[in-house]
Amino acid sequence: MTEETEAPKQWIVIRTRYPDGKGGFFKPRTGKLIAQGSHGVLKVILEQMVKGPEDGKFTLWASDALLAWLNGKFTKICLGARSEEELLEVYAKAKDAGIMCTLITDAGLTEFRGVPTNTCVVIGPAYPEQVDPITGDLPLL
Repeated sequence: MTEETEAPKQWIVIRTRYPDGKGGFFKPRTGKLIAQGSHGVLKVILEQMVKGPEDGKFTLWASDALLAWLNGKFTKICLGARSEEELLEVYAKAKDAGIMCTLITDAGLTEFRGVPTNTCVVIGPAYPEQVDPITGDLPLL
């Protein structure tokens, strides 16, 4: 294995199909999907923050993978989930494997007719050998 393939990465899994309420599907604006992925990228890192009990200052709990990623290339892989079920399955597998991950649920104020909607899962930074078995069947965006 080369050094490049061993480097930690971050996987952004964006749900690409949403029920339109009429028996079909629609794709939200590209900007909406980018915003959802951006929320996930930030949230997964911020969830690693710990507030000190004495001074109230935040510190970052950083795994080896997170430290290597922060000091490296910030490599990201963008994948598509074809359904909410597929998105939630990826999230559950990553959580069960103990891999840093987060689920983004949009409030529904703009694109989703007032319905809170699961839009994105971000996994890692983590090492490919941990995540590839979970995301290997998803298409690149």
